[in-house]
Amino acid sequence: MQARIIGIIAFCIFFGLGLNAQDDPVLFTVDGTKVHKSEFDYIYSKTNGEKADYSEKSVREYLDLYVKFKLKVQKAKEMKIDTIPALKRELAGYRKQLADSYLIDKEVKDKLLREAYNRMQEDVRVSHIMVSKTRNPEQAWDKINDIHKRLKGGADFGKTAFTESQDQYSKKEYGKIGWINATLPDGFYDMESAAYETPVGQFSEPFETKIGIHILKVDEKRPARGTIEVAHILCMKDPKNKAKNPEALIKEAYTALQAGTSFEEVVAKFSDDKKSVKKGGYIGFFGIGANEPVFEDAAFGLKKDGEYSAPFQSSVGWHIVKRISRPDMGNYETEKRRLQSRIEKDSRFMEARNAMITDIKKESKYMVNEDVFKSFTKDLTKDFNSGKWRAPKPSDDVLFTFGEDKSYTLGQFTDYLLRSARQRIRTGRQTRDPQKTAMVMLEQFSGEAALNLEKEKLSEKYPDFRSLMREYEEGILLFEATKMLVWDKAGQDTVGLRNFYNANPDKYFANEKARVSIYTIKSDSEAIINKARKLAAKKPAAKVLKKVNKSGNLVTVREEVKEKGRNSISGLEDGAWKKGALSETQIGEDGSSTFVKVEGMLPRARKKLEEARGYVIADYQDELEAQWIGSLREEYKVNINETVLKSIFK
Repeated sequence: MQARIIGIIAFCIFFGLGLNAQDDPVLFTVDGTKVHKSEFDYIYSKTNGEKADYSEKSVREYLDLYVKFKLKVQKAKEMKIDTIPALKRELAGYRKQLADSYLIDKEVKDKLLREAYNRMQEDVRVSHIMVSKTRNPEQAWDKINDIHKRLKGGADFGKTAFTESQDQYSKKEYGKIGWINATLPDGFYDMESAAYETPVGQFSEPFETKIGIHILKVDEKRPARGTIEVAHILCMKDPKNKAKNPEALIKEAYTALQAGTSFEEVVAKFSDDKKSVKKGGYIGFFGIGANEPVFEDAAFGLKKDGEYSAPFQSSVGWHIVKRISRPDMGNYETEKRRLQSRIEKDSRFMEARNAMITDIKKESKYMVNEDVFKSFTKDLTKDFNSGKWRAPKPSDDVLFTFGEDKSYTLGQFTDYLLRSARQRIRTGRQTRDPQKTAMVMLEQFSGEAALNLEKEKLSEKYPDFRSLMREYEEGILLFEATKMLVWDKAGQDTVGLRNFYNANPDKYFANEKARVSIYTIKSDSEAIINKARKLAAKKPAAKVLKKVNKSGNLVTVREEVKEKGRNSISGLEDGAWKKGALSETQIGEDGSSTFVKVEGMLPRARKKLEEARGYVIADYQDELEAQWIGSLREEYKVNINETVLKSIFK
């Protein structure tokens, strides 16, 4: 199925299938079936890409192709190809395959990628207050809510962080974390969202991460610094050599640089960073948060590649930093490819998926029949969390509904619980509470049901999904009709094929050919090779073998026919093909030597039908298709609106 889908899509792309817009002028009709200007405009642009210049010549040429396509589709529908059960099943399978990925891509992945890219444009400086949740989560939430209430009452954020935060590192700095940029590591999506969604100077609602419960304050925002590539010189204090003065040394290094000494030479003489000395001080790329603020500020403060800073001091010593490069952030399409794998592996992906399911349930008026569920769960035992559990008799009692559109029974739920994949989830639950396990499984089952319900509405909600389905359906029709009326006929109509061959006597000629003897010598001895070549130049192969092989079977020969333009003779140019010509000797990997002798030339001659069958079938298909198009133009009336067509020209 997958291979066929790929083939159909390639077929569609060739013919440029695309959107079916509404409320715009009709460009042309085929037997009354309308094709709108927007559809053709989209198709023309999509198919031609950068070559879509919208010139009259280009547009009219493509319009002719598209009219032919629509004529074939019209014929396929008249042939009722769209009612063939196998093709209907194929289309349904494709719809399911497309819908499975489309909904998640559109509603989850695309939104997360766009969100991440937009956030990457800004750096955010933040502070926070954290309460650990490891011992008593409920008590931790009570405490963070109390802190939040005090902050709303006017308490100073920094002082509160100093006294209340359980983050031992940041509380000493009055809660200051520093600058961050999207995307944050897995498990900190809510912190990232708080940082980018909270206005400067304000603090967030409490939120949870994998390390605790937080309130975040946004101190400042700026355009993102991105990444920078640098080298540096580092002069450090030496506890064993108190006379060493790193400040004086870095100034001496700076003076040498200003005098014209190369950065690499200065690094070799002055730098104490053993890891980077051998690389000319190179330490590579880094972004914000990877180094001390003073080092980061000095590096990002450099305006151009090759520029170096004045000496500055960090906690490890004195530095001079040199900018090597500072790449610009790529556009969305470029960064999207890099972000995608990270986003898909991040817990934010599942959070967004679950949020989407919640929204679907809300829009669809999801309702659980609590009495039915409680009746089912009240008698569950620990066997429910094992492979020993057996479902009760299938029940038609309604377990949950989506408004008046869809309902699911308890029997469907118990059947779901017994499926092998679900059984592994059920028996693998860490909690051994069967009621809680049943609730988790109900959420999973109803979530999948909600997604399936939404997939059924994709064509209504998304015009481009509807277009993709129409595109594939028309592609199937075109593919099958062409196969039946052209491709299969050309291969099976032996009489028609021979008549076509006979009607084209000037086609299907073989190029000039050479009869050759290919000599292989199991030796790289120049004496033996030269002897064989001299004999081959004057004598037939049999006599060459008789003379050379007296002391052993060193030389073998085989005969072949080579056709100019299709075959080559290694070591002999096409122009040198003539009777008696010898190619250069070629030495093989196994140590054997080979050369070729042209024994004679065969003139250009017409191929027999059997020899040219592939070419004849291809040409016959072209003729059958041309005849088919001609008959379709007579059968179906095509009306082109010239006014609308001219409005497309540029």
